[in-house]
Amino acid sequence: MLRTINFMGVRNVAFGVTVLLTVLALFSWFHKGLNYGLDFTGGTLIELTYERPADVMKVRSQLNDAGYHEAIVQSFGATTDLLVRMPGEDPQLGHQVAAALQKVGGDNPAQVKRVEFVGPQVGEELRDQGGLGMLMALGGILIYLAFRFQWKFAVGAIVSLIHDVIVTVGILSFFQITFDLTVLAAVLAIIGYSLNDTIVVFDRVRENFRVLRKASLIENINISTTQTLLRTMATSISTLLAIVALLFFGGDNLWGFSIALFVGVLAGTYSSIYIANVVLIWLNLNSEDLIPPANTEKEVDDRP
Repeated sequence: MLRTINFMGVRNVAFGVTVLLTVLALFSWFHKGLNYGLDFTGGTLIELTYERPADVMKVRSQLNDAGYHEAIVQSFGATTDLLVRMPGEDPQLGHQVAAALQKVGGDNPAQVKRVEFVGPQVGEELRDQGGLGMLMALGGILIYLAFRFQWKFAVGAIVSLIHDVIVTVGILSFFQITFDLTVLAAVLAIIGYSLNDTIVVFDRVRENFRVLRKASLIENINISTTQTLLRTMATSISTLLAIVALLFFGGDNLWGFSIALFVGVLAGTYSSIYIANVVLIWLNLNSEDLIPPANTEKEVDDRP
């Protein structure tokens, strides 16, 4: 039988770590801000293809020499394909950049596959809609858990999810990792991952209220978390292995996406134990909260 681990014995220390991480993340978020990508700020995207494998560093140097100092050059799919992102409101900028690269291409000239221009107004709408979508997701989760479990479980899950989002976005802000639509998708995926992990623990806590009638809430949480620990570790480690593979082999396009997922999975695993459960203790969850209200109406005897 697996020995029960006293997770809640260090909950005060964990709370201090949580507050510290959250404050630092918020400070970085508001002080440095997010490094929004072209999806949100507007700009030009150029997809190029070469006859032979392209040298990313050489193309960056060519663009810099041509006066395009803010160009971002990334590998895109095959080794012969490159993606160039540039800020700017000129719809003709993409064709100008492509022409400059074709002049200095030498024996490996660039061919333009596509040019896309995203206006700043469209980028601002995408940013607002992305934030609104995240808030709607959190609201839907709150309503679902309130009906599926009990409102105290819902509060614990939402506090845990907010922590995960703040820490993840704070780290992205601190290192100025480009925040684009793929990173936003990673943040939304983190919400789903963390919620799933939290619900597994919550479900076991609820079941153990029926089995461990004499156990206190802290004992129940320690036992429940220990019982689900192997499942949590297996899920987290297997997910992190897949994310590490994306980090090393996914290329520049998936770098921000992978970093956001990596941080989010670690934060989600931590918060499922030391934030969601601690909120249940603060709210003094007990077995009576899980018992449906009894029908107190007295039956009327209609017999003569």
